[in-house]
Amino acid sequence: MPKPASVTKKRAVRGSRTGRPIMALLDLLGRRWSLRIIWELREASLTSRALRTACDEASPTILQTRLTELREAGFVELVAGDGYRLTELGKELQENFLAVHHFAERWSKRGTG
Repeated sequence: MPKPASVTKKRAVRGSRTGRPIMALLDLLGRRWSLRIIWELREASLTSRALRTACDEASPTILQTRLTELREAGFVELVAGDGYRLTELGKELQENFLAVHHFAERWSKRGTG
């Protein structure tokens, strides 16, 4: 599988003049709705409409833009008659975020003070 263009060409991305892989990934995932889309696709494929509903009625234009970007990066694929789903690479990324999810759960239960 070819690497995303933003990684192989070392082009500048937001927050980095070098285009290092971590910076390119953080740039993509830092865009509005990117992480939410990956999170919502963690358990099952979703149609565009179902995904939009799961994403709190995100703008259809923005949602389609993010889906295109995530498809180009190899994290999401569109399956005819089934909708959008995570690729194996997307599943691997999502699994890596489970630790952050568990941390967030613990963090939200901490006492203030």
